Amino acid sequence: MITDVISTKYNQNAHAVLRIRSFVRRQGRLTKGQQQALHRYWPVMGVEYEPKPLNIPALFGRNAPTALEIGFGMGASLVTMASKNPQQNFLGIEVHLPGVGACLASAHRTKLSNLRIIHHDAVEILQNMIPDSSLDIVQLFFPDPWQKARHNKRRIVQIPFVELVLQKLKINGLFHIATDWQPYAEHILKVITQIISYRNLSGENNYLPRPDTRPLTKFELRGKRLGHDVWDLMFARSK
Repeated sequence: MITDVISTKYNQNAHAVLRIRSFVRRQGRLTKGQQQALHRYWPVMGVEYEPKPLNIPALFGRNAPTALEIGFGMGASLVTMASKNPQQNFLGIEVHLPGVGACLASAHRTKLSNLRIIHHDAVEILQNMIPDSSLDIVQLFFPDPWQKARHNKRRIVQIPFVELVLQKLKINGLFHIATDWQPYAEHILKVITQIISYRNLSGENNYLPRPDTRPLTKFELRGKRLGHDVWDLMFARSK
């Protein structure tokens, strides 16, 4: 799964001074089916980026718990979650255009009415479009771990980003992260533990078994066959 977002470097006064991409934008070639899905279904499920707050209840035509997934890749798990939880709203962010097309096609086949998609940078969406205290869940599954030490600064999970997510969650709202790279799992735990307004839902203040709410993906199943582990971390906003 691809997580395509960008992080921001901050100065001592917490002002953004430099944008550091935590991904490489590889648009790839759209298949005919993805092109058709973008043409046909974007007007129904797509949300154009605008630097002003979204009216989430108006967007979905109802008041309901809302989950935001950052970097949904090709959208398989997002569509599965939305289909299994019709009582919830799901908002997905992805900059990889073939992934957007694939997700739209899958959502249409599944006849979803509770999914909307934004094709834009996640940080700008959080900063400018998502109202404070409006989300019940923020999901970040398999973000790029940037394994080389000199690239660690590109990891999306840094204190300013985690604080931004906190600001958008409701009280008791959840921030759920999954990674298959143990050093990144340790990094995530270290970063989020520094913020007292997050409560770790692990009884041992570290990791959780995969919750039923996160579907197994082909990516994860392939990794398990190769002997790779996955670390799930879940935090609640306490105040």
